[in-house]
Amino acid sequence: MVCVIVKFKRLFSLISKPRLRLIKSKTAHEFDLDYSSVLDNKNILITGGTGSFGHQMIKELTRYKPKTIRIFSRDEDKQHLMRQEFSDSPILKKMQFVIGDVRDYDRVYTAAKDIDIIFHAAALKQVPAVESHPFEAVKTNIIGAYNVVKASVARKVPKVVAISTDKAVKPVNAMGMTKALQEKLILSDDLSKDNTTFCCVRYGNVLGSRGSIVPLWDAKIAKNEPLPVTHPSMTRFMLTLSQAIDLVFYAVKNAKGGEIFVKKAPASKIVDLAQAYAQIKTNKKNYPIKYIGIRAGEKIDEILVSEEEMRRVEERKDHFVIKREEELDVGSLGKNLKVQEYGSATVKHLNQDELIKLMRQLKWVA
Repeated sequence: MVCVIVKFKRLFSLISKPRLRLIKSKTAHEFDLDYSSVLDNKNILITGGTGSFGHQMIKELTRYKPKTIRIFSRDEDKQHLMRQEFSDSPILKKMQFVIGDVRDYDRVYTAAKDIDIIFHAAALKQVPAVESHPFEAVKTNIIGAYNVVKASVARKVPKVVAISTDKAVKPVNAMGMTKALQEKLILSDDLSKDNTTFCCVRYGNVLGSRGSIVPLWDAKIAKNEPLPVTHPSMTRFMLTLSQAIDLVFYAVKNAKGGEIFVKKAPASKIVDLAQAYAQIKTNKKNYPIKYIGIRAGEKIDEILVSEEEMRRVEERKDHFVIKREEELDVGSLGKNLKVQEYGSATVKHLNQDELIKLMRQLKWVA
């Protein structure tokens, strides 16, 4: 069985319905569910666990009682910094650090011993870098994902949630293509998966995550220089890390196998995001912007659910569940197939005032 969770990468916080729903506190969660039944007393493995996703996951898990949280990553320095970050938290006693790379099956197999849940977040995600070095993404995003699948089956891990991205939908860049194939591997039937439920979570830009453009904007503001933006029409979905983790927990609790869970979210023009950020930092409206052109592999707009996927989607209040694709979709014969995709060009757009309110509320900007 299989389930997929797709993630949005590196930007901000958002909401689910066409109207703006702001998070009232760090512990306010849109799904409003308790996940103790699936997280308490469980051994959890997070691949790529020293990234933004892993840090937020640890913070969210402090509300529960996991038995062990195993952090799997290849960067010993980030593991050291993570130990320091949580040195005053009781959760540190439950954290185990394993150095390794998902490209190495033996290390993944070792790390998966006695594990109940795997959150597979390890990936190469920077679009321009992957455009220049596509086979490196093949090794991490495709071969690495297959190693996680094989190790999970061999170790009889009950639940696996893979983190995906909107760039996997109708991909035009190497990163998106490798993440699309990762979804296929997670959901495929080429291995006997009777003892493991696999699923994916797909989302877009996550506010404040590692790899954000914000450090560059900060440097430009410090020099009183214009903020670089690729194109005036470019849009992206917006999500908070807390919302992303909430969707992951929801998938763990509700996945039957083979689904992709997609969080509904508003979007924003990147130029509005830049000017809203600059207004908070400088107290100046209409801060100067410098358009630098679209980078290699970038789209103007992103898509979270394609037209083809909308034929088999189950829509709920705050999210979509994309059902597994059948060999022959007989049910589509009697349906209207002219269904609009769920894309950042057509959903509710946050204006600058809404973005400012959101960033201040999240304390994402001091």
